[in-house]
Amino acid sequence: MRYYLADVIYLKWATFVKTIPSPQGQKYKLFAAAQEAYKKDVERAFGVLQARFAIVRGPARFFHLETLKKIMKACIILHNMIVENEREDERDDNEVVDLDYEQNDGVDNPPLQMLREQSDEFLSYIERHRRIRDREIHFQLQLDLIEHLWQLQGES
Repeated sequence: MRYYLADVIYLKWATFVKTIPSPQGQKYKLFAAAQEAYKKDVERAFGVLQARFAIVRGPARFFHLETLKKIMKACIILHNMIVENEREDERDDNEVVDLDYEQNDGVDNPPLQMLREQSDEFLSYIERHRRIRDREIHFQLQLDLIEHLWQLQGES
């Protein structure tokens, strides 16, 4: 199961790794600092993609994983091409382009059409959703990541 770096306001689900608000001990302080740093990087990058591409702003829950991967990869490639083109234009014009990535282009995501799937697939979806909401898995994932990061720190 994949997981997301999240703020403390998120629920204690198996898919959210939240920071430790008041870490006690070096191991937990190291984890909290690393988690916050990575979370900021991801938020910044994802915010840029959301500002530029309406499809990234929309709900992703009903997309197949392979489709999501292709969408994100395409958006990243297009973003990099746009940025490179803007850099070339800057060099040509010798002027700085100030882009407002917070602007909303006014494009709403089209409504999703739901197809009736076999009941086995639906039951599988329900089971995955139950596992996502499992608090015990949430805490175990956090402990596993703390230990992993601590071991990596000891090796370097």
